[in-house]
Amino acid sequence: MSPQTLNLTPDLYRYLQRHSLREPDLLRQLRQETQTMPGAQMQISPEQGQFMAFLVQVMGAHRTLEIGVFTGYSSLAVALALPPTGRMVACDINPESTQIARRYWEKAGVAHKIDLRLAPAKDTLNTLIAQGEANHYDFAFIDADKENYWIYYEQCLQLVRPGGLIMVDNVLWGGAVIDATVQDRSTQAIRQFNEKVYQDERITLVMLPLADGVTLAWKRPD
Repeated sequence: MSPQTLNLTPDLYRYLQRHSLREPDLLRQLRQETQTMPGAQMQISPEQGQFMAFLVQVMGAHRTLEIGVFTGYSSLAVALALPPTGRMVACDINPESTQIARRYWEKAGVAHKIDLRLAPAKDTLNTLIAQGEANHYDFAFIDADKENYWIYYEQCLQLVRPGGLIMVDNVLWGGAVIDATVQDRSTQAIRQFNEKVYQDERITLVMLPLADGVTLAWKRPD
């Protein structure tokens, strides 16, 4: 038994996928289409999507949030895992990439579950809070502009119920978080976010070396 997380070689990564990944055909088609596009690196990995769906099912989630949609892989994975009465509020500002998302949501028969808000996510989340939606959501996924991560996190912490879960993507940032020569604003924002979440006593925390690093923050009951 190793005391550290295994280094996933390409062969071991393929083994992991062969013995774990159960990717629906539509998700695979969406992933393959997105790989031909500029910015394809923004798409989450298929095993990450499967993990999100797993969490949503285990929690029995009915109401979810997504901050950062891109072409819709993560939202589709979650929507497929939600029960028929489940609903998601999805936040993005790009009408072109989210048009691809809408197309796949329609194909999968889950478009009715997803309320896409094309506006700055901070505004959408503030609107939900003002409408009395605090403590009404089971799960939130944050994968958008890094400089606003802490703002999104604080807003989601208000909106997610006690016992709910916030998942945050890209927290290892390709290893740049530990490279002192990298000082761009996004990298600094992620470093600061990771430090602040680590100190946050309102949540129970785990950071996983999945894909580009994910943080899971479980909102402690009042």
